[in-house]
Amino acid sequence: MNIKSIITVALALLVSTACNGGAKQEKTMNKEGKTLVVFFSHAGDNYAVGNIKVGNTKIVADYITELIGAEQFEIVTHKYDGMAYTPLINLAKEETKQGELPEYEGDIDLSSYDTIFIGGPVWWGTYPQVMFTFFKNHANDLEGKTVIPFTTHEGSGLANCVEDVEDAFPGANVTKGFSIYGHEVRTGKAKVEKWLRELMINN
Repeated sequence: MNIKSIITVALALLVSTACNGGAKQEKTMNKEGKTLVVFFSHAGDNYAVGNIKVGNTKIVADYITELIGAEQFEIVTHKYDGMAYTPLINLAKEETKQGELPEYEGDIDLSSYDTIFIGGPVWWGTYPQVMFTFFKNHANDLEGKTVIPFTTHEGSGLANCVEDVEDAFPGANVTKGFSIYGHEVRTGKAKVEKWLRELMINN
């Protein structure tokens, strides 16, 4: 099932669920969509939104999951836990400069998914380095799959994230990406839904 079919079915079923108030339709969405949202999100001290319990990117990932019935894999590392914003960005800058690949917890088999959303914050012009660890571990697993990048940011937009995903997965069909300001995500569900509908039209 291609991305247009997945999103068409999912959004149609979302409307049906909203109208009928039933849980049965939501189960159907999960069965129809062979779609995964892979993301890294940083809780704690964040620029513009302060100390948050749920990271900006996770909120966007949750919107996607709800709207199209996708599954999730969160890239989790405890390397940055409890860090204030300034030390965090300094560490992120050094990691990017050195090309470090921090470890993350667990992993996932990507073979059963046709479409994979990849999301994270923008740290120094691209995704956090821990995401590149995931990319390296799955460098040969996305051949022929549709990959959809998204970012949360406070002025960087997509930065180099789309290009870096294309470089990491040259055999994948990497679509145009989506970005949203971190300080907007808590009231930005409608923007995410609009983007998903545009994906349906353009693919």
